[in-house]
Amino acid sequence: MSTHKLAAALTAASLIAPGLRAQTGQEPIKSLGVVTITGSTPTSLPTQIPATMEGVTREQIARDINATDSEDALRYLPSLLVRKRYQGDYNHAILSSRASGTANSTRSAVYADGLLLSNFLGNGVSGLSFPPRWGLVTPEEIERVDVMYGPFSAAYPGNSVGAVVEYTTRMPTRFEGHVKVGSLTQPFDLYGTQATFRGWQTSASLGSRAGDFSWWFNVSRTDTQGQPLTFATRTVSTGTVGNAGTPVTGAVAGRDSTNAPWYLIGSATQYQTRQDHAKVKLAYDFSPTLTATYTVGLWQNESTGNSVSYLRNAGGQPVTSGVVNIDGRSFSALTASDFPATRELLTHLSQGFTLKRHTKSFFDWEFAASQYRYAQDAKRQATTSNTLADGSGTGWTTLALRGTWRPEGAMGKGHVIDAGVQQDHYELDYRTSGISGDWTTGSAGTPLSDVGGRTTLRSLWAQDGWQFAPQWKAVLGGRIEQWTAQAGRTRILNAAPVVDNTWADRTVNSFSPKAALSLQVLPDTVIKAATGRAIRMPTVGELYGATSTTNSRYINDPSLRPERSWTGELSAEKDLGQALVRVTWFAERTRDALYSQRLWDPVANVAVSRVQNVGRIDTQGLELVGNSYDALLRGLDLAGSVTWADSEIKENAGYVTQPGDTIGKRQSNIPRWRATAQASYRWTPEWSTSLAARYSGSQFRTLDNSDVNGFAYMGVSRFLTADVRVRYQATKNTALAFGIDNLNNDKYWNYHPYPQRSYFVELKADM
Repeated sequence: MSTHKLAAALTAASLIAPGLRAQTGQEPIKSLGVVTITGSTPTSLPTQIPATMEGVTREQIARDINATDSEDALRYLPSLLVRKRYQGDYNHAILSSRASGTANSTRSAVYADGLLLSNFLGNGVSGLSFPPRWGLVTPEEIERVDVMYGPFSAAYPGNSVGAVVEYTTRMPTRFEGHVKVGSLTQPFDLYGTQATFRGWQTSASLGSRAGDFSWWFNVSRTDTQGQPLTFATRTVSTGTVGNAGTPVTGAVAGRDSTNAPWYLIGSATQYQTRQDHAKVKLAYDFSPTLTATYTVGLWQNESTGNSVSYLRNAGGQPVTSGVVNIDGRSFSALTASDFPATRELLTHLSQGFTLKRHTKSFFDWEFAASQYRYAQDAKRQATTSNTLADGSGTGWTTLALRGTWRPEGAMGKGHVIDAGVQQDHYELDYRTSGISGDWTTGSAGTPLSDVGGRTTLRSLWAQDGWQFAPQWKAVLGGRIEQWTAQAGRTRILNAAPVVDNTWADRTVNSFSPKAALSLQVLPDTVIKAATGRAIRMPTVGELYGATSTTNSRYINDPSLRPERSWTGELSAEKDLGQALVRVTWFAERTRDALYSQRLWDPVANVAVSRVQNVGRIDTQGLELVGNSYDALLRGLDLAGSVTWADSEIKENAGYVTQPGDTIGKRQSNIPRWRATAQASYRWTPEWSTSLAARYSGSQFRTLDNSDVNGFAYMGVSRFLTADVRVRYQATKNTALAFGIDNLNNDKYWNYHPYPQRSYFVELKADM
């Protein structure tokens, strides 16, 4: 295990989170509200920016978190939530932040060793799904995770408006090997489902360094059962009083998210998922200051989605078709669409290359290139018609060249200048067809739709960090961008008449200024202010993807305007000796936010639902963060955060049900209150325990806030969950861990039900 030091200012309160002093044996170093990191695996985040940063180390993850997926490392960081529905969730695990909800995957940027994991081909999970590709990083290879809140660095595109997450993974300094085996058990009881779902996970890593060459190889497999995520329903008001239909039992009475009475008649989207991951990292030092690295990762997912009917006839047999009678009311005929089945086979390939000069003297530079490709992306679905959706060929590439200058002499003293050029290219190629023959094995049949296109973002940026006085530091920067959308197509071949649209190319130019300032008012107190503009460009999926069909005419909007946000924060941070405290006020104004809603279309002469621009959303809030190490009791580390946010729609031409019904309503998926708390205790050098809790207040999924019942399928509820972990270092090279997530068995929802109480067992061996 390589060791490194983290020297951090109060800006990085959680980067030097509980337990770090015990790992390094040194006190944290505060210096003007910026983060200084030294060691073999430094983060690629621009740590000279005096803005809010938080993080967690490899040791903390192993000791305190039941981490089965890489996104679990973010679980207790302030103001963050990943919508992870089950172990290995590959298509809905979206990151939310202070002013960005769990439907806005494009408002945060996730990287691993500087390579893009975020999927900016689309936004959210409607139709196609676009979460970050968490599966390309396993928890065992993480060295640490750092988060920068807000778009305050010119080095990142407008997708950084919420947060930038950087995973730094391991590179060995000597020969080493690691094996980990874990299992999961989740008893689940909801509606008509009472079952226990299980999963297991194993991974193995080898790495070494010989002279100037180092390598790392990691493989893992996850095989898991998730709980049901969707449910077939019938609203009571749609039933007809009488004796028509097959009398059935088993329907579960409840209320939907609008509080209307309904029956839940079956479960669906119960995934059996098997994921395989393999990664090779190679590094070569041409000199002590010039290093080349190459990373290639393969991720494969094979899943089946199953359905179960709750309904039984007089003979006790399951009922899946025909008109049914529930409690003296007949309801519309059950079809295969009520109980769908799915099969997915995905093979994705990621590659990245960097060449970096790292002298820490007058001038350093870095070149980076990456590619992410859907080598295979086949989704089969059996409903009233069997379909095959194929996204093979979809993907993105990135190129970047950046440099850092540290001028010397009287004119340049105190300056650190960063600048760079970037190009990010995204290509969506998505085809849907019928299936010839058996739906599980048949080939593509009659074409149904074909959507796709390309977007390219070219950027030139620079920022200057200037320590112009011993207690002062300022960072000024700007980002010039040119965005183009090309080769857009939307073909709906099963519409009447057939839709076959090709869209004109577009170009948008923009400028995003950034500024930050910090003042060390006392040796133990720093005040920081930061502001920045972010331009979030529409994705290919939002521009050309199939979002609405009305009156047999496809309605689309390839002229969507970019989201434009101004974000600011003001922080005060104080060192209390063995504790750190930070309070931050933050505010954001976003114009032309991209959401799906209704708007009257004069050509179609009907209101259509599609992705549209929301005029203005204002958000402001407060964030209080604190942590301590050995302050109350030696071996006891504490950490916690509380966030209050008020996010309101101020202007909007669109609507949900009637014009004006979203004005003054809360932005979707942003709770007013959320909080985290952690307590970790090292009983002996071998034994440690941790107890953590998370709270999120009530929120809404719809823009008109009509989903008043969060505790229902398709609702978004408040929650309070507790997690516990016990770890035993049995020998120098062997560790055992047992954990329980959702210890209090809270039943909560974010459209889908989250996992209930889950038990983890883990064995890890090192050599």
